[in-house]
Amino acid sequence: MLDVLPVYLKFFIGLMAIINPLGLLPVFVSLTSQQTAQERMKTNTTANLAVMVILWVSMLFGQVILDIFGISIASFRIAGGALITLIAWSMLQGKLGEVRHNKEEKGEFEAKESIAVVPLALPLMAGPGAISSTIVYASQHRSPTELLGLALVVVIFALCSWGIFRSASLLFRIMGKTGVNVVTRIMGLIMMSLGIEIIVAGLKHMFPALT
Repeated sequence: MLDVLPVYLKFFIGLMAIINPLGLLPVFVSLTSQQTAQERMKTNTTANLAVMVILWVSMLFGQVILDIFGISIASFRIAGGALITLIAWSMLQGKLGEVRHNKEEKGEFEAKESIAVVPLALPLMAGPGAISSTIVYASQHRSPTELLGLALVVVIFALCSWGIFRSASLLFRIMGKTGVNVVTRIMGLIMMSLGIEIIVAGLKHMFPALT
């Protein structure tokens, strides 16, 4: 067991570096700017639970699922980058999270507009990089004990990420509504750049002649 501890440590550090929940904290603040503290906490919990499930599924069946549908990591990158770009455009226009509904429509509207799973959990957190890294580690460590260890690492990461996003309330109090609106547009521009970079990386992988 001790001989695989460095593997688990590298996997955890890799997830922290690739997903970077601390760097995503301003994005989380922007995406949840129209939510109450209770709704924000629910979004935080749902997003990190979704990340756990996505990475677990990737660990066990990721490559199989991609192979069944004939999807390459490059194609996944392009799709994820396109989704991030679309969300970023809404953030730049200040439209993301706008609340326009009556009481009867409230439940249905919130279900449709939930950002916990998309785009927060997928593709911002459990994006192509995190999924492909998980698939690689799982393919190299296939014993039940090793897979269980990798699964526990994912749980520990999700708990750390949850704790980081939990501090979003403090940022809201410090920045105020105007500050959050400014950050939303800045992060929208950064997210759009990130989305384009992911699309370009996918295109380069599919068409090596572009490099």
